[in-house]
Amino acid sequence: MPLLAAVNIRHTFGQRIVLDGVSISIEPGERVGMVGRNGCGKSTLMKILAGIVSADGGTVGLQRGSRAGYLHQDPKLDPDETLRGQAESAFRDLHEAHRQLEQVFHDMGSAEGADLERLLKQQERLERQIEALGGYSIDHKIDQVLHGLGFTDAQFGVKVSGLSGGQKGRLALAQLLLENPDILLLDEPTNHLDLDGRLWLENFLKEEFRGAVLMVSHDRYLLDNVVTRIVEVEQARLIDYPGNYEAFREIRAQRRLTMLRAYENQQTQFKKEEAYIRRYKAGQRAKQARGRATKLERAKEGTLERPIELDSFRLKLPKAPMSGEVVASVRSLTKQYALEDGKQKVLFKDLELAIMRGERWGIIGPNGAGKSTLVRCILGEQAADSGTAKLGSSVRVGHYKQTHEHVDPDLSVYEYLQRVILKEAPDQPMSEQQARNLAGAFLFSGEEQERQMGVLSGGERSRAVLAGLVASAKNVLVLDEPTNHLDIPSAERLEDALAPDSEDIEGFEGTLILISHDRALIDATCDHLLILDGKGGVEQFAGTYSDWHEREVARAKERAAKEAAERKRKDEAERARLEAEARKAAANKPKSAGGTNSQRNPLSRLSDEQLEKRIGDIEKRIKDIDAELSSEAVWKDPSRCDKLGDERQRLVVELEPLEMEWFGRSGG
Repeated sequence: MPLLAAVNIRHTFGQRIVLDGVSISIEPGERVGMVGRNGCGKSTLMKILAGIVSADGGTVGLQRGSRAGYLHQDPKLDPDETLRGQAESAFRDLHEAHRQLEQVFHDMGSAEGADLERLLKQQERLERQIEALGGYSIDHKIDQVLHGLGFTDAQFGVKVSGLSGGQKGRLALAQLLLENPDILLLDEPTNHLDLDGRLWLENFLKEEFRGAVLMVSHDRYLLDNVVTRIVEVEQARLIDYPGNYEAFREIRAQRRLTMLRAYENQQTQFKKEEAYIRRYKAGQRAKQARGRATKLERAKEGTLERPIELDSFRLKLPKAPMSGEVVASVRSLTKQYALEDGKQKVLFKDLELAIMRGERWGIIGPNGAGKSTLVRCILGEQAADSGTAKLGSSVRVGHYKQTHEHVDPDLSVYEYLQRVILKEAPDQPMSEQQARNLAGAFLFSGEEQERQMGVLSGGERSRAVLAGLVASAKNVLVLDEPTNHLDIPSAERLEDALAPDSEDIEGFEGTLILISHDRALIDATCDHLLILDGKGGVEQFAGTYSDWHEREVARAKERAAKEAAERKRKDEAERARLEAEARKAAANKPKSAGGTNSQRNPLSRLSDEQLEKRIGDIEKRIKDIDAELSSEAVWKDPSRCDKLGDERQRLVVELEPLEMEWFGRSGG
């Protein structure tokens, strides 16, 4: 039985049909990705499934007793609550169950007979409910999720009103994950996440969350690694594809090719009929020609549609003059700024860097690490505290920023592209047709090319600006989060445009500096990485993102194995010491005098069963902590590692006297 099902959903905005009788069902535990062009109706369908928007027609049903959790793009949070308090509000039902259980225990003190029997049943029900809602160990769950999504302990006490928009988005995601619904409806969950946050979310959905997931995302690696089914929203319909995103691309390409052949065959048949009608409409076969014309008109009412987005990027870009061998040279570059508490935040210190002609550099790191600041220092747009940064000879830089104040809102898309090319490359002006071809290569259809820049959506405007930048004959492109507002087809088209010339694609040939959290984009376009750690450290790596990530995972596993071996060695040594001390204490144990044993040693009050149970509980928790410390999500969270390490040490200290008491009783 489906966990969530929608049947024959229809929805319109004015005269525009967004969803035309679509149906979808999701089974318990299923992971589904929803893709499609911006504005195609993905978010609308998600809101209909979440019960936030009422469809014009159709029905939505959620399995009885199940809960659906929806990630709001504009979350409603309590401005007076602290960050951690807001996250903990996910457990409001758990807190209420605890309160009710405490009342039950209180009432049991004076109850008897049937009342006591009723309270015992209520106690059993509440304890089952508490266990299902998270039990008694929610603190570490809250910390784990908040740390995983990029929050630090120092931020836990900050009021929600003092958070940025991106931080509020991450907090809303944290609260939703902690609520642990039966199905997660996630609309762009990675919008405000850096690389570490995306990796953590990916691991959480794969390894920890047991419910169903329906996710709209532009993060192709997240879709590849989490979902097992793709639903595409296209032309107000839903099309189902088995497998992850990579499988979807392959199946979709084959489907598009089949559709194109069918479309071309139909068009060929139409042309043959039209030729026959023109030839015989006035002769002896005029009656047959009129009959065929009637049939042709009826056939055209069911004309097949030409599949969109079939062709890859096949536009020849204007060539830029060659730059010098050294594109940018950085010597002892340092930048820091003062925090509110008076401390200094170091972004990078004594950085040495040389970017050579033709290299493709991806700059990655946590939010606030200084990636954009570093680029501005290299370009001379911002002063560093010390050191030097110089651009090489004959360097022509095209800089894509996240704001587009320079765009004339009254120009149409193709006119904007003509104007940009004329300004940036006056020796290579574009005709109207060439500008339209460029717009088409970046997925603007014929009608869309006529629209004014001022009425475009954020993603459409970004696409137009990127098209103009890529085609403006620059030999160095600096792109700061270029895919933030792009849908997947647009991001893939940008990848094609940035790819160096190959057999199939004539793309950008110059030097690339890319700031991005889009792992697929970085992998497809960059052969060098600059990794900022957010603490002032900067690492340089020659290779792709996947190469670097694979190395980091291997290093983390190696560290975890060494730490586990060292912990085991220390535990064995400590156990041997305790056993020796216990034997010695047992051998030298004096006869009872001067008070009872329970007065001298509180542990002696425990029965053998109680003592054994406590020792077992502590050893189990130590084992669980060791397992957590070996997981990838915890490796990448130093504060979480420290907390687990501190808890483990406390447990070891508590275990020591318990084991000594046990060995003492057993006589060694």
